Order: sequence, then structure tokens, then C-alpha cells
Amino acid sequence: MSAVNHRVNRSVTLARSLRSGSPVMNYMLPSLLLTGIALFTAVWWRYRRTPTLGYTQNVSDAASTDPGLLKKHSTTESFHVPATGYTYSIRTFYRDHPQASKLPSTPTPLPLLVFVHGLGGSAAQFSPLLTSLVNAGPCLCIDLPGCGLSPFLPTDWNAYTTDALAEVLAVIISKYRDAEHGQGVVLVGHSMGCSLAVSLASSSPKANSALAEHTLGVIAICPRATPLSSKQESSLRKLVQVPTPLFNLWRRFDRKGGRESTSVRRHVGEDADDETKKLQLRFNEQSQTNVWRRMVHGMLPRVSHNGTVRGLPGLDVWTDLQIPVMLVAGEADTITSPEEVQKISRALKQTWHITKSSTPDAEGLSEVVQHISSSSAAVSSKPQKALKVSILPSPASHALLYAPETCRILCGLIEAFITDHVDQRLSLGWQLAYLSTEGKWDVKNFEKWRKIQPVSEPIGNIFRAMKTMREVDDHHNPSEFCHQWKDKIWTVVDISHESPVYDPRNLENGGIAYNKFPTVSKLPPSEDEVESFCSLIDRLRDKWNKEEWAKPGRGSTDPLIAVHCHYGFNRTGFFIVSYLVSRERWRLQDALDEFEKRRSPGIKHNHFVDALFVRYCAGLDRAPTF
Repeated sequence: MSAVNHRVNRSVTLARSLRSGSPVMNYMLPSLLLTGIALFTAVWWRYRRTPTLGYTQNVSDAASTDPGLLKKHSTTESFHVPATGYTYSIRTFYRDHPQASKLPSTPTPLPLLVFVHGLGGSAAQFSPLLTSLVNAGPCLCIDLPGCGLSPFLPTDWNAYTTDALAEVLAVIISKYRDAEHGQGVVLVGHSMGCSLAVSLASSSPKANSALAEHTLGVIAICPRATPLSSKQESSLRKLVQVPTPLFNLWRRFDRKGGRESTSVRRHVGEDADDETKKLQLRFNEQSQTNVWRRMVHGMLPRVSHNGTVRGLPGLDVWTDLQIPVMLVAGEADTITSPEEVQKISRALKQTWHITKSSTPDAEGLSEVVQHISSSSAAVSSKPQKALKVSILPSPASHALLYAPETCRILCGLIEAFITDHVDQRLSLGWQLAYLSTEGKWDVKNFEKWRKIQPVSEPIGNIFRAMKTMREVDDHHNPSEFCHQWKDKIWTVVDISHESPVYDPRNLENGGIAYNKFPTVSKLPPSEDEVESFCSLIDRLRDKWNKEEWAKPGRGSTDPLIAVHCHYGFNRTGFFIVSYLVSRERWRLQDALDEFEKRRSPGIKHNHFVDALFVRYCAGLDRAPTF
């Protein structure tokens, strides 16, 4: 009993000491504070040192993982926005059409395709789409401030409101758009980027966009139809108040498990493939907390100085679009539900008085519906209104624009939409026909190309190396190639950086699949490019084994994968040798000898061979460069 009384008396004494400001309080509070700081630091240090499962590369370094296509055609510039007074430092990717000077530019140049990423995203997420669409028209892709390779400047919270971001996009687009010759714009947005795109494209007084009259179409991938609900607004207002260190600690905990973490599954779904999970982990790592908090705060509803409610645009802004609109969603998307696309679709059809049904099904089928109003007979530089809705089947998710299983499907849908409803000149087939008719389209150094063996012998029983085809060649063209090689080659991987000088659709129509994987000539491919190539080949081989194995009439010898750059020696050899070493466990010299034997004289660039030896030297300690 006396022991209990003693503990009670000590507690009472401690409480009195804390209230009276005695020396006990003077020592205890600093001790508690230091203990709390030490505990937080220890936990943070532990999470920082814990390796992320399944991925050892420094994925938070956006520069080292930047796709080669973006890296070659990107600049970082300052843009001042008169409407807000802010100056931003922005990374922009811009590539004009490779044949722009040879294609007709009247009455206007080819439309400018502009890509806008979403919250926590970056321009790199559009890389799979840009790979193909740079061959359709001029492309502009933008890292929003603090995202991707754009510096986190300015830091003022008001610089990241939805309106402010739309204003800086308008300034950037105006620099690259050929206003003098009336060039139009097609806006391609993902997630929050759709809200920014529709704000720029809508003729609504609420949007108040000067770019609206020059916008020829909107492609919205995983869009949001309405502003935040009261419940969402309340939750997000509390969330943005969490101090950055605590928020970062939660994010680190959320990423525990790496590719299998809650953070990754939230975006890509439970059934995503490993490559998609790896990419999502990379993008999650690269997203900055301070930028995310500001953008979320900026999309919350607020009353402007003139009494209007600002924030994310609603259906009233969507329904004021007077141009072709394409809406795309993933059936397994839990970030922006496919129902959001349905809401926009219903509102547009009601406003445009569309009576024909355009309800997509879970198989990803879509139907294009058009509304021709009584005023459409008037001469107009804008295309007629059209609505296309596509919901890609599960496992298509919020990551559908860069997931290997869906990005090519999405790209094909976009290519068909902009060709059919925006400008026929954006069709690669139309361009190839025009250029071949005009005699302006051909391979470089034709005589050198003509003398090279078209296709090699089998390499490692996986590959054949080849030179690029010519659509107008008498022998090495897609039709003849399919006739001769259909039973020996089942897919072609085009690693050239330029637009192919043949129509890939003629390959696919002949029964041989086509895959584009653009790389830059003269420079040894980076480790990230090689890994992406190897992952592509893994997926292709896995697909063949799953889909073709049980087919009747299958022969004892599998068709192979053909790879080509321009001539089929240096880049082609580098990638094929790298695959044999990294995936098939060949010795480097054996792989080099195999390629030289089957594709004589082998890899011609000595610096390519040197790079391979450095890269695959066992035990080499790669110290950091200072």
C-alpha cells in the first residue's frame, strides 16, 4: 500500500511541477522534444535505408531515367505569365514532324499535338504514345512546374492553382504554335491534365481561354467530370495541412513492398504486369510532396475576386466544347472511375442533341458518334463536333497510357481519332502515300542500303537482324517481306529513331506484328534503354508462348523476332547482344561472335563494342562521378 501511495505522490508532485514552471519542467520539456525528434529521425532513417523490393535503381532521379526520345528533344526555359505575374522554369519536349517541310502546309500547317500530364505525373509518362505520334504530327509535351525535370519554382502556393497552371500552359503553347500561319492545336490530357486541357479548349465564359478558338480537338485519358465533392474537399483540405516531413514518412510507408506496395497497386490495380508496376513505382518516387500539396490545394473550390467559384472545371465547361472529343477510361481504374467518362459523355450528347447511342462495353469497343448542326454548313476552319468514347477492359487502369498491355491500343485509338475527325494529314499512311507519290520519301544513302543483305540468319534462335524496309522498293517492302518471311518471322521491332519509310500497317495486314522502340543512332544505348528493350522482348516472347503454342498446325520451329535500325548492324547488334548476355546468360564474347557470324561483319562501331565490355565486366565497381 505504501508503494502505491509513493507513486501517487510522485505523480502529484510532477503535475504540480509542470504547472508551476519548476526545474522539473525546465529539463523535462526539452528532453521530451529531443526524444521525439530522435524517434522521428530513427524511423525516417530506417525507412530511407530499407531497399525497395524488386527495384534497385535510383528511380527518384528523373534525369537518369528520362526516355531517350524526350532527352534528345527537350529544353528547359523560363516562361513569364502576364496574367498571374509568375515566372516558371519549365522542361518542354518539342519535335516537329520529320517530314514537315515536304508535306502540304495549306491552308494551315499540321496541327500541334500537346500533351499534359496529371497530378504527380510527368512528361515521361507519355513516352510510349510519343514514340508513335511524333510520326503523325509535331508534338509538344510539358513537365508542369516541379514535375519531371521542371524545377520546383516558384514555390508560392497560388502559382499552382488550376487556373494558374492553365495560364502557364497557354503561354508555353503560344510560343510553339505557328500562330502566323493559323496552326491549330490538339490537346491530349491525362487525369488532372484533362481538366487543364478542357479549361484551355472550352468556349465557356468560365474558362475564358484565348486558346479555345485555335483548339481542334481534345483527347481526355482518365478524365474527371466534376469538381471535388464536399467530402473529398474536406479530406483534402486536412491532408494538405500535414507537414511535409510527416507526409513524406507516410509516403515511404505507403511504398513498402516496392512494386507490390499499396502505393503502386492504387494506381495500376491488382492484376498489372511487372513492367507497369516498375514504371509506377518510378513515377511515385519522382513525385515531389511539396508540389503535390500545392496542386491539390490549388484544385480545391474557392471564390474568386469576381464572385465565381474556381477550381476543377465541371460539366458546364465540358459541354461548351465545340470540337471533336475523345474520352478514354480503364475498367480497373480506381483513381478516376470509368463512370466519370460516362458522365461527360451523357452531358455532351444531351447538349449536342446526339440521339445515336455511343455506349462502350467492357471489351473496349467504341463507337464514334457525330453531330452535324444546322450551322455546320457554314465555312469553318474547325472540324465538326464528334464524340468517341472508349473504355479499355481490365486490367486497364489509371496507368493505361504507359502500361505495355494498353499503350499501343490507346495509341491506335488516338491515331484513328485525329485522322478521322481532326485532320486527314495526321495519318501516317496518307503521309507515306503523298511523299512516295511526290518522290520525296526514301531511305538515306540508298545505294549503301541496297547492297546490304536484307535479313540475317537466326541469331541465338531468338532474333534475326535486318535492314529497314522501303514501301516503294520492288523486293524489300512490307508486302513482299510478309510473303517471304511470314512463317519465319512473327514480329518486327523497329528501333530506328525516325519515322519508318514503310507503312507498318501493311506488315500487320500481312500477318507480321510491328513494334516501335525508337533509339538514337551513333550513341551506345543507355542501360535504361537496354533494360526497356529486354523487357519488350520478354513480353513479346511470353505473348507468343501464351497465344500461339496451342494453335493447330504449329511447326516444330518457332518464328523469330526481327530487329532493325537503318542498316541492322550497330544499334541492332548492341541490343541483340545485350539481350543474349542479360537474359540468356551468354558470355559477352560468345554473343558478339554469334552476331558477327550471322550478320557479318557484326557491330561496326568500336565504341559500341567497348561500351558492351565495360557494361558487362563482372565485378566492376562503378564509383560515382564527381
